[in-house]
Amino acid sequence: MNAGGAKPTLVPSSGGVRVAVHDLGGPDDPATATLLFAHATGFHGRVWEPVVAALTHRFRCLAIDFRGHGVSETPDGVSLAWSRMGDDAEAVLLSLPVATSRRVHGVGHSMGGAALVLAAARHPGSLRSLWLYEPIIFAPGLLAAADESNPMADGAARRRASFGSYEEALANFAAKPPLNQLDHGALESYVRGGFAQEENGTVTLRCAPATEAAVFRAAGESGAWEALAQLGLPVAIVAGRREGAGPGAFGPAALTQLQHGTFIERPQLGHFGPLEDPDGAARDIAAWVEATGSESREGLS
Repeated sequence: MNAGGAKPTLVPSSGGVRVAVHDLGGPDDPATATLLFAHATGFHGRVWEPVVAALTHRFRCLAIDFRGHGVSETPDGVSLAWSRMGDDAEAVLLSLPVATSRRVHGVGHSMGGAALVLAAARHPGSLRSLWLYEPIIFAPGLLAAADESNPMADGAARRRASFGSYEEALANFAAKPPLNQLDHGALESYVRGGFAQEENGTVTLRCAPATEAAVFRAAGESGAWEALAQLGLPVAIVAGRREGAGPGAFGPAALTQLQHGTFIERPQLGHFGPLEDPDGAARDIAAWVEATGSESREGLS
């Protein structure tokens, strides 16, 4: 895998999917701890770029594009169930060199957190720890079934899919919620990596509105709740401010399922926390990795 914004590696997953893995940089040394970043629904691996900017002098940083997202190759009609997102994370973990795989820490946001939990449960020992920001993991029956009304899915289905240019898309998202909450660098990474440029100069969402809606509808049946109890590794559940029955409310219940869980609150942040405060997220991640077995001992700059 090549750092520095080079073409991503494509890793075979289930259903004919080829998952894109972005090498975001870091020491090319198998003795260095590796951080594997997993994104939320509708995003992509490169959105983590502002977070890893403060980490690559110390850790090797890789990021996944899940099926239907970013530049992963997703055949028409393939399953977008969250258990299959777990397949994608599993495929990436199993593709890593043995020397590297003993030192991998998973960093997940929202759906990405659930996918990493599934992969870790299927392959004990494949991850040294997990740092999960508001993972969408909850007891069965808490969310609507896939065939029931789902406000998140309905909103995603109505999302605008194209703009006249990258600059127009960036200005649009910067001016209105919810993406106006993102750090400017994170928002720019989202736009640059999340839209494909057409021959006429317009840009189109790589994760189509219908795809994002289908992923949201599948959230209630991931199997990640049951997987939590199988994990023997240290897991940090990080939550932003409580906003009704939103994702921040899932953390305490998920913690009760874990053998070695730590609950961390960041009440100044919302559900997009790592993308709202990339520097703060980098400090938290580095401290967690240091506490759970990194060989790297240099201070965070």
